[in-house]
Amino acid sequence: MGEYQIVELVKDWYRMTSIKADNYFLLNDTTIISYELYKQSYQHNPSISKQVIGYVKNDITSSVSNLEFPTLEWYNIPYAYLHKKGYVVGEISPLGPAPLPNLKYIIYCIASSTRFPGIITHEFKDRLVIELLDLDVVANNLNLPKIMSSVLGSKLLRENNIVENELYEIIEQMRREKFFAGHTLDDADDIVYRYFDKNDSDLSKEVFKISQAYERVFRPYRVVYNTKTWEQVLM
Repeated sequence: MGEYQIVELVKDWYRMTSIKADNYFLLNDTTIISYELYKQSYQHNPSISKQVIGYVKNDITSSVSNLEFPTLEWYNIPYAYLHKKGYVVGEISPLGPAPLPNLKYIIYCIASSTRFPGIITHEFKDRLVIELLDLDVVANNLNLPKIMSSVLGSKLLRENNIVENELYEIIEQMRREKFFAGHTLDDADDIVYRYFDKNDSDLSKEVFKISQAYERVFRPYRVVYNTKTWEQVLM
C-alpha cells in the first residue's frame, strides 16, 4: 500500500465506524483494531505483534494549532520507535506488551470538535486531519537512535526491557533538542498554540519558520477531509 491508500483506508475506517479517542493498530491485512482488542488478541496469538505495520493515534481537538500541527503532540513517537527496535516498555506504553518489529508508520487522525472550550470556529468545523509519518525517518530526524544509545548503552545488546527511568531520560533528551528554528518540541507547540488559538499575530514569522522545520523533520503525508462531504479540503 502506498501513502495515499493508507490515508484513504484510515479515513474510510473513521467514517464507517463509531470511533473514540484512543490508540489503534493497523495490521498488514489492512484491518484496524483497538488497543484493547490488540492486547486481548496478543494473549492468545503473540504473533499478532508481527502483523502491526501502523500505530494510529485517534483524537479530537478544539484547538486550531492541533489541526495545523498534530505531530507536535509527539509523546508517543519514542514509545513507537522503542517497540520497533525490539523493546518492551511495560504497562505505561500506549503500544502494548510486545515489540512491534514491522511497525513502519505512525498515523495521527485528529478531528475538530466544538464540544470543549476552544476557538474552533465555523471555518474549521467538520475537519478530519490525517498525517502519515514514516517512523524511521522521523526517529532519525529527531536524533532518537543516538539518544537511545546514550541512555541504554550496552543494554542495547543485552536485554529488551526498558524501565521507566530509562524511558523518561530518552524523552527528556528529546525535549532538550532544538529542531524547530531554534525551538524545542514543546516550545514550538506553545508558539503555534499562541499564534492560532490566542491570536498572537506577532509570532507569525516564528510560526512560518516552525512550519518549515515541521515539514523537514516529520515529512508528513497530510490530507484534510470535510467530515460532512468527505471531500478533501485545504483546511
